Amino acid sequence: MAVITIHALTRTYGSRRGIEGVALEVPEGSLFGFLGPNGAGKTTTIRVLLGFLRPSSGAAAIFGMDCWGKSKQIKAEVGYVPGDLRLPPWFTGSKALSLFGAVRAREMMTHGRELAEMLELDLSVRVRNMSRGMRQKLGLILAMAHRPRLLVLDEPTSGLDPLMQDRFREILRERARAGCTVFFSSHTLSEVEALCDRVAIVREGRIVADSSLDELRKQAGHEVMIRWRGTAPEVPAFLSVRSRDGAVWHATLSESVEKLVVWLAGKPVEDLMVGRPDLETLFRRYYQSDSQKGGRA
Repeated sequence: MAVITIHALTRTYGSRRGIEGVALEVPEGSLFGFLGPNGAGKTTTIRVLLGFLRPSSGAAAIFGMDCWGKSKQIKAEVGYVPGDLRLPPWFTGSKALSLFGAVRAREMMTHGRELAEMLELDLSVRVRNMSRGMRQKLGLILAMAHRPRLLVLDEPTSGLDPLMQDRFREILRERARAGCTVFFSSHTLSEVEALCDRVAIVREGRIVADSSLDELRKQAGHEVMIRWRGTAPEVPAFLSVRSRDGAVWHATLSESVEKLVVWLAGKPVEDLMVGRPDLETLFRRYYQSDSQKGGRA
């Protein structure tokens, strides 16, 4: 079952395009990464999903309900952390949980305290006296304490130290195992790669990739580093050499590793490395041609 379904979604701001023709499905229980640099269209997509913006055309649905027409019903089962989280300075964590619970008509204090213990947050501290990381922790607790079916997180680990990021990711994995769907929007490649099992890449308001990380890596071929001893041979057709640094080639292999090994037999190879590209390499490939054309991505 798809928890989020987007079809031909476009949202413009006057003459300026936010997103255009976006199509996406997010399966139930998935850890779904929504990846792109600032200005690519991630936040616009999220605001449409949450009913904060009305689509210019196309459709978006959560739990099979229209995101604009059924926004109130959808929000009852969604936890959201915005990229520009702001909380009233007089809030304490306990007061925030109490007020949010009253608004949602759900008991949030018990689970909120459990989350605060996991994330090491003192719920008696006022927001005005909290560090950026503490405010972020409170936002995450408020998003999760009512045990939503869907978590929509926009740059959620901003301000968290690396150890706390690891702990938060483990909490999200536990939620996903219990059936919660996580829609994780970020421009931080390493944390998307560490958490998500599927990813969509957005560029200039359009989806340019939507696949599992494993599938993306397979489509991208292999990364190859060859260090030659002596004179390097002519480049074969199945190797695309991106850079040469003296006797070192950095290349992309478009065919099988076996073919590369056969070709290298008897040649003056000093060192060789072959592997699947990481998410950063994949991301740069999707954006490189656009940046060379002067695109805003």
